Amino acid sequence: MLRKNWWKILSFILLIYTFTAGFLGGVPAKPILNETIRNLYYHVAMWMAMMIFFIISVVYAIRYLRNNKPVFDIYSVEFARTGIVFGVLGLVTGSVWAKYAWGAFWSNDPKQLGAAIALLIYLAYFVLRNSLTDVDKSARISAVYNVFAFAMLFPTLWIIPRLVESLHPGGMGNPAFNTKDIDSRMRLIFDLGAVPGWTLLGVWISTLRIRLKLFSLKHEIHE
Repeated sequence: MLRKNWWKILSFILLIYTFTAGFLGGVPAKPILNETIRNLYYHVAMWMAMMIFFIISVVYAIRYLRNNKPVFDIYSVEFARTGIVFGVLGLVTGSVWAKYAWGAFWSNDPKQLGAAIALLIYLAYFVLRNSLTDVDKSARISAVYNVFAFAMLFPTLWIIPRLVESLHPGGMGNPAFNTKDIDSRMRLIFDLGAVPGWTLLGVWISTLRIRLKLFSLKHEIHE
């Protein structure tokens, strides 16, 4: 049992470590950001995890298009669903951060707008799936759309916001992170605690939903 579930235990330990360091650990004294820099462990780490889930989702979408196996479609859908959940959480935590750092929850910053557009594109993915009654057609068309949605992540989140002025770090081609933004303590917690912790939690949630869907699929086949 322990051999099979070690990564779940690791997720729990990493998140406890992240929360403890996030609230009690030392952070650099930065103007404007002050103590809000602790949100790095939540807002940014959740967005990194979201990207991982969307990558997994599009990989399974391509595998479904190549092999037409329902299990690949289930994996693709559930990881996309988890990615949206983490994306929404990242957007909310980012808005809270913006309120204390920039004075407003929403300032129409290019990165904020790009993030909202990216999530709307993925929400349309589920609207498309639910609008088609034929199961095979729904899976195939939504898999193609998944590839399109993933491709749109790059201009909306990574390219356009870096080409224009932005309140976010990384605007006008500047690096998003450097030694002047966070110190070695924060980078250690972020790289080894927050990102893998949130990612493993999302994988855990996704696998639970996948097992439920596979159970339902087997039950339908036997009926």
